[in-house]
Amino acid sequence: MVSKNQKKLITSLHQKKYRKQHGLFVAEGKKVIQEFLEADLELHSLFTLDVSYFKTPIEKTFGVNESELKSITFLKTPQFALALFYIPDAKAIDTDHLILALDDVRDPGNLGTIIRLCDWFGIRSLFCSEQTVDCFNPKVIQATMGSITRVNIVYGDLQSFLILNQNDIPVYGTFMDGNIIYKESLSTKGVIVMGNEANGISETVEKLVSRKIAIPRFGDKQVTESLNVATATAIVLNEFKRS
Repeated sequence: MVSKNQKKLITSLHQKKYRKQHGLFVAEGKKVIQEFLEADLELHSLFTLDVSYFKTPIEKTFGVNESELKSITFLKTPQFALALFYIPDAKAIDTDHLILALDDVRDPGNLGTIIRLCDWFGIRSLFCSEQTVDCFNPKVIQATMGSITRVNIVYGDLQSFLILNQNDIPVYGTFMDGNIIYKESLSTKGVIVMGNEANGISETVEKLVSRKIAIPRFGDKQVTESLNVATATAIVLNEFKRS
């Protein structure tokens, strides 16, 4: 059963300020919840149709029926269980490896996909500007399908981060007028900056980019303005790893 206070807490976590205030985020569905449990994230509470399915402490596990689960889910269709986990602390970024950086990516689906891409291509650290959508947004959590447990995500001032590291490692940025990525000699370490969905990389960040790269268009009419940022990230990461 879900108490009024529990329901109020869960509902509040839809907003970033309350996730930060309580230090909690929501995960839904068997696979996603199991990923977090196996990653040893600290469980706050679990609401499930079957209390015997997950091996979780009995005092943190609450049996619910479908109607109750529907009343607390953030999804259109309830996914068997909903859990609250404590937000883990971010770790220091290792600059000896490739780092992906996001300059104000706003769409939760894009961020979730990018986190999965980091996991797929072995990118250990993802640096997000302060205006980038919160990685613990429920839509982002669902889109990552558990990959968020294997990627170190740090939020901060992107400009300051690049200034701090630009003398030690190359800073790549994606631009329409950059050098064709397939003809470039790509480093095994550095920062790859991907820009905002509508505006691309900001002017302040562009000034700190040491190597501009571009994904060429092969369409006959050459009129497509840009690629979706998650799609572009997949192409760029694939080329870095392939090289």
